[in-house]
Amino acid sequence: MQRPKAIFFDLDDTLISAYSKAPAAWTAYLAGCADALQGHAVDTVREAIMGYSRAFWADGERHRIWRQKLHEARRHCVENGLAQLGIADRALAHRIADEFSTQREAAITLFPGAIETLETIRAQGIRLALVTNGAAEPQRAKVRRFALEQHFDHIQIEGEMGFGKPEDRAYQHLITTFGVAPAEAWIVGDNLEWEVAAPQRHGLYTIWHDVEGEGLPADSPIRPHRVVRSVAEIVEGW
Repeated sequence: MQRPKAIFFDLDDTLISAYSKAPAAWTAYLAGCADALQGHAVDTVREAIMGYSRAFWADGERHRIWRQKLHEARRHCVENGLAQLGIADRALAHRIADEFSTQREAAITLFPGAIETLETIRAQGIRLALVTNGAAEPQRAKVRRFALEQHFDHIQIEGEMGFGKPEDRAYQHLITTFGVAPAEAWIVGDNLEWEVAAPQRHGLYTIWHDVEGEGLPADSPIRPHRVVRSVAEIVEGW
């Protein structure tokens, strides 16, 4: 198909590995503090925490409010997940949440080929935007940590802008900033609502990054224009 004039990239779990593979991460962390779990198996505690977390984040309005307060949200989810197992120890819950957050933050890495992909796209004269949800300080810190500023013509962080995906103005602002028609722009990301369903309503071409490698959910009504397992696939053959 015809190459676009602009491509809008998500950050977390699109260019950098941030929140995917959560079950393995929780298993590894909890195995190191098994003595504090009051006799509960690591798998049981992991499922209690993750089950509560899934329910917590499934509410769209709650998600919009709390995604800019991830530290507090993780403490809340761990505390309530443990409480379901009869572990009513707030200090322990907060310690587990904070230590897990520290480990996850330290483990964040660029996906292989991410920078090379951006460089290949820019070499074609295609303009690039980075558009990410989340609080201003931690998201901007990730941008600096991986020296991403130099690769983008525009960086749009929810906490800095005051709006984020899937709000209409998040996509409208990108289109206006770049002065392109929606059909002349692509958006790439791992979230089926934020980077596929919502931008399709604005006429953007959507590329879903299947970061978990599990394919589209069988019951999902959302269908991206293209599915990739890595961002490097976007420029294969260019």
